[in-house]
Amino acid sequence: MWHFAEKDVLLSDGGTWQGNAERRMRVRTLVRSFTYTFGLAAFLSVLAALAGARPACAQLGFDRPGGDYASAPVPSGDPAVCAARCEHDKSCRSWSFSYPSASGEQAMCWLKREVVPRAKASCCVSGVRGAGVIEPALGEAEYSIDRVGGDYRSFDTPVDPRGKACAAACKADSRCRAWTYLRPGYGTAAAQCFLKDTIKPPRRSPCCVSGVVR
Repeated sequence: MWHFAEKDVLLSDGGTWQGNAERRMRVRTLVRSFTYTFGLAAFLSVLAALAGARPACAQLGFDRPGGDYASAPVPSGDPAVCAARCEHDKSCRSWSFSYPSASGEQAMCWLKREVVPRAKASCCVSGVRGAGVIEPALGEAEYSIDRVGGDYRSFDTPVDPRGKACAAACKADSRCRAWTYLRPGYGTAAAQCFLKDTIKPPRRSPCCVSGVVR
């Protein structure tokens, strides 16, 4: 049987019995005050918003036209470089990155003094300060992933930030196990699709979108 000589005995988490009780009382008081002032519905809405909160991330396939105060090329062709530039510049509120073009224009980064509304554009990735480039987890489409080797067929394909036509071609071919979409401007003038009969290891590269089908 446990016996406590004093209420403020040290607990295993480093707190004390009395200290933990006081913290619980403060939380209850705050909850009551908020509910009394704003109502139960407002309190439940706040809890739901906190539960559903997710880290902000950049938007692939969107530009934020206007509001530029600085621009510079990105020799690596990696949108994460543009996001980092905005993060380290106190004047920056949002940013846009354009991939290298088929006509030979290099990748560019634009920093903006305000949060400009986004607009659909296959050329670009954009975001707000604090929203880095977070590639989706490995799955049907692997952004900024190349799978080098295992090709049995390649062909030019329409420019698409998600490589949908390439993915569809792989799904329609029973021989195809994986695919890689190569953006224009990364060593090629046109967008290209590579179908693979062998699943190769993923490698991070801003040039590509890949996927495993079967």
